[in-house]
Amino acid sequence: MSSRPEVLFPLFANIKTLPGIGPKIAALLGSLKITRPRDLVLTLPYDIIDRRAVLTVADTSGSKVLSVEVRVIQHFPPKVRGKPYRVLVKDSQTEISLVFFHARGDYLNKLLPVDETRLISGKVEFFDGSAQMAHPDYVLPLAQRSQLPSFEPIYPLTAGVTRKIMARAVTASLSNVPALPEWIEPSLLNKKGWPSFSVALLQSHRPESISDISLRTPVRERLAYDEFFAHQLTKAIARKKARTKSGRISKGDGRLQQKVLDSLPYQLTGAQVRSIAEIGSDMSNRYRMNRLLQGDVGAGKTVVGFMSLLQAVESGGQGVMMAPTEILARQHLASLRPLANLAGVTIDILTGRDKGSVRNQKLIKLLSGELNILVGTHAVFQEDVEFYDLRLSIVDEQHRFGVKQRLALADKGTNVDVLVMTATPIPRSLELAQYGDMDVSLLDEKPTGRKPIVTAVMPVGRIAEVVAKLKSHIEDGRQVYWVCPLVEESEFIQRTAAEDRFKHLQVALGHKNVGLVHGQMASNEKDEAMAAFVSGDTKLLVATTVIEVGVDVPNATIMVIEGAESFGLSQLHQLRGRVGRGSADSTCLLLYVPPLSNTGERRLNILRETEDGFKIAEEDLKMRGAGDVIGTAQSGLPLFRVADLESQGALMKLAHQDARMLLQKDPELSSERGLAAKYLLWLMEKDQSIGLISVG
Repeated sequence: MSSRPEVLFPLFANIKTLPGIGPKIAALLGSLKITRPRDLVLTLPYDIIDRRAVLTVADTSGSKVLSVEVRVIQHFPPKVRGKPYRVLVKDSQTEISLVFFHARGDYLNKLLPVDETRLISGKVEFFDGSAQMAHPDYVLPLAQRSQLPSFEPIYPLTAGVTRKIMARAVTASLSNVPALPEWIEPSLLNKKGWPSFSVALLQSHRPESISDISLRTPVRERLAYDEFFAHQLTKAIARKKARTKSGRISKGDGRLQQKVLDSLPYQLTGAQVRSIAEIGSDMSNRYRMNRLLQGDVGAGKTVVGFMSLLQAVESGGQGVMMAPTEILARQHLASLRPLANLAGVTIDILTGRDKGSVRNQKLIKLLSGELNILVGTHAVFQEDVEFYDLRLSIVDEQHRFGVKQRLALADKGTNVDVLVMTATPIPRSLELAQYGDMDVSLLDEKPTGRKPIVTAVMPVGRIAEVVAKLKSHIEDGRQVYWVCPLVEESEFIQRTAAEDRFKHLQVALGHKNVGLVHGQMASNEKDEAMAAFVSGDTKLLVATTVIEVGVDVPNATIMVIEGAESFGLSQLHQLRGRVGRGSADSTCLLLYVPPLSNTGERRLNILRETEDGFKIAEEDLKMRGAGDVIGTAQSGLPLFRVADLESQGALMKLAHQDARMLLQKDPELSSERGLAAKYLLWLMEKDQSIGLISVG
């Protein structure tokens, strides 16, 4: 199958081919990411309007959409230009004033003739005890009452696109849905009681009660599963292609690794030992490695990554570790260089600041093989950076890089093994969504001897008390992070807040004791500020979230987060993880601006109750909903039109298993079910995965 099947053409036609959709409406629908009939049928109603007729509106309180039979009593045209036209009608018990703005009297007299009965439907509101309905949605003779839907679906709208326009467009699009072969495994279909795809679509757009739009209904579950299955099948195809792709055998003999292990002042955790073995096994076989190393803050990913780099060197090759910021890259270099010296391997750094002869010398050593391990930023995959024999590419904090950037780095060698690392624990369902095409190694243990961090919550009004205590802690030789509030994603406002707090703390604690770092500082200024803090020259570092990732200062034992209620759970957890890295007791102080919302209070309480990053990630997802995470450019997670990862994670896991089983049995998707699955992939716009089937 080299092109989309003809039977799907109507669903992928221009939206303007639908009746009543001209260029103006098409442009408006485009702002809702609806450009084809396919988009419309997958845009499901999020609510319904109950338009079943009532006998009277008299028993209603507040504002509500109602349908009722009325007799037209009298018309009241406006006496003053610009005033509304009113029509008085009466149901079985009470009078209702129908209000029309900018309406023609002749039209309203035909629509609502005096002494005749009409079925009206619209929002009823009460003013001084009198019922009023402005611009009824429906005004129908009783003979046409069948035109009034009992339940009307509510869709996402935008200015200029009414409910009626959307309903007509959806109805027209549904007529283009063909009968498609079934791609769901028959036993699963029967077990779940799911209808066919086309029936599920029709029923989902014609709800008859509020329960019919629940995610737990069979029709919604079926459509959610279809999305998940298409996504996981795409991931599985990519994974199969990667696993069958010829790689380099980088077995190593373990001698360099053993040198480092014998010299470490601590023992590796069981999770670290397991992960090193899993990565080593991948590197030793003939298939190209594509693995994720996932671990909580302080779980020891860097050591695991370095042991893997040593295996590449033992095999006669080179390794590279790419970090998203220069601060983090230099932090990696500082922590890895002593280990590299123990192993007798060469290591260096390459960043955007390397210029001229200094940069050229590094590139010469890299190309000759004299340089074994390179640490760096985006600069490492620039076109003129060439390796002697690159075997392993490690990408740290991978969510900060785009896919193309990661591929560019892997293309610096022949069949390079790829290891990506993340310090952000994520729920299993999201992991499957984002990393279903990768093998996963999990660091779920903290290093031995790591002390728990005491987390306290305090109103910002007690800041003077906090500063006074910090003064005594600093005099005792302890160091402090002070993170300033996250303000509406504005770097300028955050910088201003940080600079103001910096000046305040300089006065209170002494100018020489307080440093400042924020995202708008020049790279050399940030490096100087960080270096002064790492060396202990400054005792307190005022910062924005630029220090969230990677800064390791064992002597820093106190983390103050100002305006903690404005941060997300995972971000607070990441920041807290900057302390507690030495042998001393550590504290994280969450300063909040009262009054706290229920959500804010719950968020801070969770931080106080647990340090388990995986548990925190689950709670974060529950509180924010997947919508805050999914589809963002930063995370790279998929945007689903129907499915909801937060509440339907079990379906994602099922789809994950099903997709892998199908490809195992039918790698070319040539069976009856396999061919049906191709229709699903086309429908869900997974065109690329179909192309991979034949070349995989």
